[in-house]
Amino acid sequence: MAIRFPSWRTAAAALALLCVCASAPVAQTPQGVFIPGFWDPQRRLERPDTSSLRVIRFVTDDEYPPFGFSGPDGLAGFNIDLARAICEELKVACTIQARRFDTILDAVEGSEADAAIASIANTPATRARVDFTAPYYRTPARFVARADAAMDDPQPETLAGAVVGVVSGTAHAAFLETFFPGVQRRDFDDLPALLAALRAGEVPLAFGDGVTLALWLNGDEGQCCAFRGGAYLDPAFFGPGVGVAVRKDNTALRRALDYALARVAEQGKFTELYLKHFPVGFF
Repeated sequence: MAIRFPSWRTAAAALALLCVCASAPVAQTPQGVFIPGFWDPQRRLERPDTSSLRVIRFVTDDEYPPFGFSGPDGLAGFNIDLARAICEELKVACTIQARRFDTILDAVEGSEADAAIASIANTPATRARVDFTAPYYRTPARFVARADAAMDDPQPETLAGAVVGVVSGTAHAAFLETFFPGVQRRDFDDLPALLAALRAGEVPLAFGDGVTLALWLNGDEGQCCAFRGGAYLDPAFFGPGVGVAVRKDNTALRRALDYALARVAEQGKFTELYLKHFPVGFF
């Protein structure tokens, strides 16, 4: 079954390496919004031979807004727009079909589709079934606090003794235990309970998945709060990122998709889509 992303040295030295600024290129718009980038701007990819490529049949799901959802004009969302941008760059026809999430990899493996763009986690289990392009986004971990909290940049030394809420049994709880050993961790059974406690002021700070937290902050219930500090991307805890899935050993298509993704980023289209779908960015 596919899993969707929603993500030793001294703590100080390790955090310097794990922070987003050292893990992935990040552009800053004039409005101060940081745009994640996972393509080396100095690398020049050769355009692959796509003469035999007539159409790319994408599958996605429509129950994960803003990545994918059914709108008044059909399928919409970040993943859908990115798939269309890929096909436009490669100058090939593109079909995008929504399927139930737990059947998407079956469709790719069974040649019912050529590629899946559905925020599927790149894990050992999914890599055993499909190949992935380079990541087009990653799910960072972030701190979030009440908007009126006097806290700018949470660090292990500044958070010593502080109460931090986290969902128990998650990679985020394990990350806190490893790199922020001085905090007083308060565990919650699930994310709604954690966010309710943060909103009510029962915990001053929460730590969790940056994508999910960004979507919450963009909603009415999240108006109480704001991100604090930077993003953490350690793949040992939060995975290597989200790529487009293709059939095993379909090297030609994977390379074509990698080329198109890099070109979409280089031309600024990725930035446009990120700003369109994530008013509150997760980086």
